[in-house]
Amino acid sequence: MSDDPLGPCQKAIGYKFKNPELLKSSLVHASVASSRLESNERLEFLGDSVLGLVICWYLYENYPEYLEGELTKIKSSVVSRRTCAEISDKLGLPSWLFLGKGIASRAEELPTSLSAAVFESLIAAIAIDGGFDKAREFVLRHVTPFIEQAVASDHQSNFKSQLQQHAQKELGATPVYEMLDEQGPDHSKCFEIAVCIAGQRFPSAWGPSKKESEQKAAYNALVEMELLVEETDPVS
Repeated sequence: MSDDPLGPCQKAIGYKFKNPELLKSSLVHASVASSRLESNERLEFLGDSVLGLVICWYLYENYPEYLEGELTKIKSSVVSRRTCAEISDKLGLPSWLFLGKGIASRAEELPTSLSAAVFESLIAAIAIDGGFDKAREFVLRHVTPFIEQAVASDHQSNFKSQLQQHAQKELGATPVYEMLDEQGPDHSKCFEIAVCIAGQRFPSAWGPSKKESEQKAAYNALVEMELLVEETDPVS
């Protein structure tokens, strides 16, 4: 029988600490600590940065065709409080927290921010205990499904990205967007844009911004090439 009260926690997270005190520190909420310096808040601060670096590095290496804005959008979704809290809850981390009596009495109603925070503090504890690679392994083991979900969601709605990937892979060409017309006063303009690929121009599209017009033009091209089934409102 193990004399380590946090042994089941280590088993649940899939990592065994060389220094179990680091794990304990990551689970100490400010409500029970003798001072905030003794709580897991400093570890949370570090863990937030480690999580962000791991995700940025992974996205940079695995999605070379994505632009900065697209990578930022996916990262923001993956490192959000909601995602971190969901992972934390699946691991059962809130149940291992050391809490003050006031909060402990409401254990079934713990805020999302608290669940997310303990996930981040645990990441930092693992990084300190086992090094960055161990922390990276832990993060990706639990976060990769959320990355793939975010990428799939973004890809389905990003017609320009879909068109560019298809054009470069299958046609050896890069889509070029041409402004055909613009109408309306300066504060409420509409733009007509068409996309050309390897000399072929596809049906143009109107939109209240150049960005939206380009998305709609890309959608028209994908429909024309029978890569998408036409919908009533392709761009929300």
